[in-house]
Amino acid sequence: MSPPLTTPVPGADQRTVRWWAVASAAVAPFLLVGGWTVAASRQPTGYNPIRDTISSLAARGATERWVMTAALLAVGVCDVVTGAGLRPARWTGRIALMGGGVATMMVAAFPQPVRGNGVDHTIAATIAFTTLAVWLVMAARRTAEVPVLSLAFAVSTTVVTVGLLTWFTLELHGSHRGMAERGAALAEVMWPLVVAVGARHAPLVGRAGRLRAIGSARAA
Repeated sequence: MSPPLTTPVPGADQRTVRWWAVASAAVAPFLLVGGWTVAASRQPTGYNPIRDTISSLAARGATERWVMTAALLAVGVCDVVTGAGLRPARWTGRIALMGGGVATMMVAAFPQPVRGNGVDHTIAATIAFTTLAVWLVMAARRTAEVPVLSLAFAVSTTVVTVGLLTWFTLELHGSHRGMAERGAALAEVMWPLVVAVGARHAPLVGRAGRLRAIGSARAA
């Protein structure tokens, strides 16, 4: 009778999520929320986070605009790093996530003017919001081994995010546009964390099951 299989299957580790991808995904929400909280506290009394947007915190003329600018840049970098390490996901979704991160950095690089809207800023923000809303559908796989990368989960989360973006669009000239934007932005920064944590552990379970099955077959 052959001994149980104890050596790993060659290449079995190639589909795991890198630890640094989980770390970057975990840091991103704190950077975003911390950035808009600190930046809002530096604004004059008239600033209202329910009404006023995140972009206005980094706009030209804003008080200590570097705080929100740095936060946006850092969140964009986190998305790029997370996408690079999210190996169980389809490559199209990973590229979309990384592209959304680059677009987020462009949002910081092209601030809103003192008055009115900047075309370059609007284009960058539109690309960032749209790409980060749909990346998970593009990353989904037809497998139950990684539930957070299943099509059902991807569609569900995308519907939630698109719903929040729709609310933000309807509030562009309303009194709750700041709240709507924060809701959409927070959802988009949380999904990479959920997927990174879920996908990092799910493949381990799948590999363990395959190793036991192979070991049992050889032992027989």
